[in-house]
Amino acid sequence: MSGVDQRLPFVPVNIAILTISDTRNLENDASGALLEERATEFGHKVVERTLVADHQPAIEKQLRTWISDPRIDIVLSTGGTGVTARDVTPEAVRRVIEKEIPGFGELFRYLSYRLIGTATIQSRAIAGVANATYIFALPGSTSACKDAWDEILQFQLDSRHRPCNFVELLPRLKETVSL
Repeated sequence: MSGVDQRLPFVPVNIAILTISDTRNLENDASGALLEERATEFGHKVVERTLVADHQPAIEKQLRTWISDPRIDIVLSTGGTGVTARDVTPEAVRRVIEKEIPGFGELFRYLSYRLIGTATIQSRAIAGVANATYIFALPGSTSACKDAWDEILQFQLDSRHRPCNFVELLPRLKETVSL
């Protein structure tokens, strides 16, 4: 049965939050602020938060910087997952990740469909793993970030969640495979 096993210890993770936007700044970045608030209230540590423009090389550079930082376990990005010409976050994420987690985007769109109907097909939310760091690329809407955290991330980033969660896999992401 799925749920949180209260007998197990909670293991906080270190999170970096990246807002991708040509129009927002830290003062008016409601989506980034919501993710920071949710993560810290849950017991995780937000170690960095920044903004970059909707420019693929800039997004890739920031992601590569963070996946090289041993302090960061999780990158949450918000913005740039739509279908317009400026929306290049999924392309940037795909160039950085080693393994895609297709179920994240699929589940996000399924859950989103219940709230916004067929408009959910315009979201290209994506997740993956790079250098033992999880990357989750969320839409820029505050509502979408809330739904992603409340319906998926709070559980998968909780070491006590059963039957499994991403936190318990973090040490195994660092293992090397010998052939």
